[in-house]
Amino acid sequence: MDKVRKSNEEWRAELSPEVYYVTREAGTERPFSGLYNDFYEHGDYYCACCGALLFKSQQKFDSHCGWPAFFDEAEIGSTYRVRDLSHGMVREEVRCSRCEAHLGHVFPDGPPPTGERYCINSLAMAFKARSDTEAEK
Repeated sequence: MDKVRKSNEEWRAELSPEVYYVTREAGTERPFSGLYNDFYEHGDYYCACCGALLFKSQQKFDSHCGWPAFFDEAEIGSTYRVRDLSHGMVREEVRCSRCEAHLGHVFPDGPPPTGERYCINSLAMAFKARSDTEAEK
């Protein structure tokens, strides 16, 4: 996967202020406000910054946490983790492997088979629908 590297000025010119805040400044959208929180169409979720595949609809579940939740990434290496000590907590931040965009955090309280909950900001993703047949692949 080719890395995408841009200056803050380039990202600002390409992204909306809200997407820039979440993905480039490690911001968070308000709980239950995101487009994909209660969204269950068949398809794939891509990075809002660089278009890299992040998650598949088959990996999404309703965690009632206020943000879209996934139990795994689309492919091994789609994302990477960084230790986050902000807000007086120890968490694992999730970033896009291609452009290093902040996506959200991962927690050890998800369903099988991984037991993980990727808690991801809707603003960090773009969705592309697939048919039921394609979604099974």
